[in-house]
Amino acid sequence: MNLRILVFLLGSSAPSFVFAQHQEINEPPLPYKGKEQTEKDSLSILSAFRHGKVNGHFRYFFMATNNDGSLSDYYANAAGGGIRFETGSFYGFRFAVGGSYVFNIASSDLTAPDSITGLYNRYEVGLFDVSHPDITTGLDRLEELSLSFSWNQSEVICGRQFINTPFINLQDGRMRPGAVEGAVLRFRQWKHIHLESGFLYAMSPRSTDSWYAVENTFGLYSSGVNSDGSRSDYKGHVKSGGIGYLGLAGKWKEKYMIQLWNVFVANVMNTAMVQLDLNQRLRDKNTLVISAQLIRQDGVGNGGNDVVSQTYFPKNGSSLVYGIKTGYKTSRIEASMNYSRITSEGRYLMPREWGRDPLFTFLPRERNEGFGDVHAILGKFNYSFKPGLFSAGLGVGYYNLPDVKNTTLNKYGMPSYVQANLDVRYFFKGFFEGFDVQYLLAAKFNAGEIYDNDKYVFNKVDMQVHNLVLNFHF
Repeated sequence: MNLRILVFLLGSSAPSFVFAQHQEINEPPLPYKGKEQTEKDSLSILSAFRHGKVNGHFRYFFMATNNDGSLSDYYANAAGGGIRFETGSFYGFRFAVGGSYVFNIASSDLTAPDSITGLYNRYEVGLFDVSHPDITTGLDRLEELSLSFSWNQSEVICGRQFINTPFINLQDGRMRPGAVEGAVLRFRQWKHIHLESGFLYAMSPRSTDSWYAVENTFGLYSSGVNSDGSRSDYKGHVKSGGIGYLGLAGKWKEKYMIQLWNVFVANVMNTAMVQLDLNQRLRDKNTLVISAQLIRQDGVGNGGNDVVSQTYFPKNGSSLVYGIKTGYKTSRIEASMNYSRITSEGRYLMPREWGRDPLFTFLPRERNEGFGDVHAILGKFNYSFKPGLFSAGLGVGYYNLPDVKNTTLNKYGMPSYVQANLDVRYFFKGFFEGFDVQYLLAAKFNAGEIYDNDKYVFNKVDMQVHNLVLNFHF
């Protein structure tokens, strides 16, 4: 039985997976749910396999984009599933394998350009394979194949796997998350200090069904323009030996936390982040949250290529980002005000293929990667009608970007905009336990100069993206 048949049969008969979309960075990279293994080491390899566990998932995803006026609208229906097997422990070693499969069951023509702008679909195509939007079948992927060794609370994992860091993460907002290949160490021998380090040499980004060397992941998504306004030409031309990263999270007095992360992309760039968090318990047992964040980027080597038009990061270039968050939490309410500033020093650049932005002002269905000289402010409010079962959230943000013709600091020709997201989630219990459903509406409104040119509007502003996601986990 091949992977496609196995995944489909198991995924559609008793599916599982996904956290409703968009895992928080401090959560473990576990797209498949299941009980933690606490058994003692098996006495033989056969026993380890006999005491292994199987997890699976099924996901249905409807997405539709409504653009302004006569600009093209799109819709897509996708269904798929996945299955994962992990052995029991054999002297601390575990073997894991997992794969997934996606069907395009009914969608508009995602290869057809808009008749006015000549531009193509942006959102729905990400449910399938952005590299081959014309392919609607055979979308299977072997996304996990790893050997791990654990001791106490620490582990080393080698092979294909999932990770969840500020800059390289699951970004599970389509049919399946992004996966990586390499070696990862999670060191948790100290009570209040956790360390994670890794070397990555290959990836299978979200919205793809193939594996690529790290250097070939640049440009799988839209690549925008160079600083001089010419079309970016770094796809297939970036030269890099891979990614090395190091992260440290420390906590003291139960209310203070510091995160230090550094991502080194050989011959391209280095990105460092520091984040400080205060979670202060109040007399009414609620929590006050205050966070600050600083991100610094610098070019490494030639930025990816000696040819300037084929570089990803400008040689000797740099960028600086900072942000602040203030919030309030109760048993039912979580509210925050967030501010991010990308200075005019340069564009903040991080391949969209690798994960979502770690900025406090991030909202699903848009990001501020590729821009410089940005002021962003975001208000978020979430209410749990039944904690752990039913919740609704609202986020409204204003994003002041450079002029669309300022290609030095505006990579994608995005005008300033206002974005409002409504996010409703329900987790079933009883007869339908294992199912969860999410409805996400992302609406963006123009707040900048577009020079009467629809290319600055199509799939960017004055539009709405509807998302209906049904998951089943087993």
